[in-house]
Parts: sequence; structure tokens; C-alpha cells
Amino acid sequence: MILRKRFALWSLLIAAILAAGIGIAWQVNGRAGAGKPASIIIAYSPFESTALVWIAEDRQFFRRNGLDITPRKYDSGAGALDGVINGEAELVVGTTEFPLVGKAFQQAKIHAIAGISKSDFIYLIARKDRGIEQVADLKGKRVGTTLGTIAEFYLGRFLTLNGMSLRDITVVDLKKPEEWINAVADGDVDAISTAQPYADAAKKRLGDNAVVWPAQSSQRLYALVIAANEWITSHPELAVRLLKSLAQAEDYTERHPAEAKAIVGKRLNLDAEYMETVWSQNQFTLSLDQSLILAMEDEARWMMKNNLTTAKQMPIFLDFIYEDGLKAVKPAAVNIIR
Repeated sequence: MILRKRFALWSLLIAAILAAGIGIAWQVNGRAGAGKPASIIIAYSPFESTALVWIAEDRQFFRRNGLDITPRKYDSGAGALDGVINGEAELVVGTTEFPLVGKAFQQAKIHAIAGISKSDFIYLIARKDRGIEQVADLKGKRVGTTLGTIAEFYLGRFLTLNGMSLRDITVVDLKKPEEWINAVADGDVDAISTAQPYADAAKKRLGDNAVVWPAQSSQRLYALVIAANEWITSHPELAVRLLKSLAQAEDYTERHPAEAKAIVGKRLNLDAEYMETVWSQNQFTLSLDQSLILAMEDEARWMMKNNLTTAKQMPIFLDFIYEDGLKAVKPAAVNIIR
């Protein structure tokens, strides 16, 4: 009897030790579970609206949630979205809603799973020596932008709000970052519509010869996380882990703004003076808002009016939003009416 009692006690002790060891191993190896991290290729363009991604990378939030992230750089958000559609990456971070609208017209098999920033950083930079002092002076001028990006939309909208249209100018399609700066600085175009940091670089090149207008008229753009439908269906748990990592980055940004700013500046090779200027132009927060749907509908109407699509009917944009992942991580951030 005594031997049986001793054996039972030893068994309980060994079981407790093993349970404790498993618990410690779970904590050490990551809250998403032990084992090899899941690999995700992320397409991005180098704008500060992607800040939460680089903060999550720097602070090891992705790794702690069992993810191994491989970033793949593109010149524009539209190009990065094409990378996902072409199978070069699983998802894109930081592309705006405008390329998504274009792909929705084409019935592309993609969904936005979150917004990561609401930003105001599109500018129109013109040359004074081309007789441009007022917005009306743009009439008949050559204005560069990148077709298919939100910079094109805001150029058109800016002109409309000032009593003009795209038909009043000659739009020049500029594809590469160096073109965005050099074209206006060297005089190949009379003005450009582009995003930061390229707008700031063009303004510096022109110096006192620059005329600068904010192009968004206080309508913020949405930097999104977009994934292929097949990837979401096959990896819903990875989508949740990714969004959890970004939510942790959002919390870190709120508690440590100076450190977060430094991380993003270093990662994107942007100097401290520039970061100080543009940081407040971005609201780094996870969201899926009804205002996103309204913005996409506005942009779709603009595309149809300007013959940028042959479609005659607006897409149902709710069909291009995946809410379950963000609801699992930050339910209060989902405010879309269905």
C-alpha cells in the first residue's frame, strides 16, 4: 500500500513537471505555437503608410506570432497589387483603395483584409517659370503622374474642385520614382502629382521655383492589406496572426511614437527631418470602415466618368472586403454596414 501511494505521488509530481515544461516551451516558442514559422511574401511600396509593417518586423511581432515575413519591393502600390495578382506575393501592404477599385471592375479574386493607415500625402508640384502661379494656370500644361494610382485620381479630383478637368491638361504617365522627381525638376513636364517622399524631393530640387498644392483636399486615402482569395481561404489562421502582429505594432506606435518614427525612417531610408514633417499626416491604425466603401464608390464613379473603365455598373465593394480576420483580432475596428 505504501509503495502504491509513493508511486502515485511520484506520478503526479512527474506529470506536474511535464505540464510546466510544456507551458514554458509554449511561451518560449511563441504564442501562436511551437515549430517552424509560416512564410509569407509581402509586396509593398516604400511609403511611410506601411509603418505598422516595419514596426512589427523590427519589434519581432511577426516572429512571435509564428510568421516569417519576406518583403518584396515595388515602385507603387498599384504595382505591388499586381504582384499579388500575378502570384509573386501572398499579400500586399500599403496599397491604396484606388487600385483595388480598378481590380474590382475586372472582378479580380482579391479581398482587402484591413486598413493600416489613413493618410494625406499626395501633392501637386508645379514650376513657376512655366507661368504657373494659380491652379487655373495649369490649363494646357503637361502634368506628370502614374496612371492607375491614387495620385491620378487626386489629380483629377483636384482639378474638378477647381473648375477644371483632366481634359484641360496633357497627362504624362510616369512609371518610376526617379521619373516622378526628374521630370518636373528637369522641365520635361510642367507639374507632377505624386506622393511623399517624392513630392518633397521634387520641391527641394525646384527650390523657389516650386508651387505646391496639397492634392487631397483633406480626403484621406486608405493604405490597405490585400490578399488573394485563395490564400485567405487556405490560410485564415495566418491572416489572423498577421493582423495580430500589426495590432501589436499599432499599440507600440501609440505608446512609443518617437521610437516608432525612428524605426520607419531607418527602414525606408527617410531622414529625421522628413519623418517629423509627414508623421502627423498619417493615422496608423487598423480599420475597416464604412468610409472606405464610400471612398471606393466615389472613385468608381470618377473612373466611369473619365472612361478609365468600360464597365457601366459599379462593383459591389462589400464583395471585396474580408472582415473575419480583423474581427477576430480587433472587432471594434470593423464598422462596415452590410
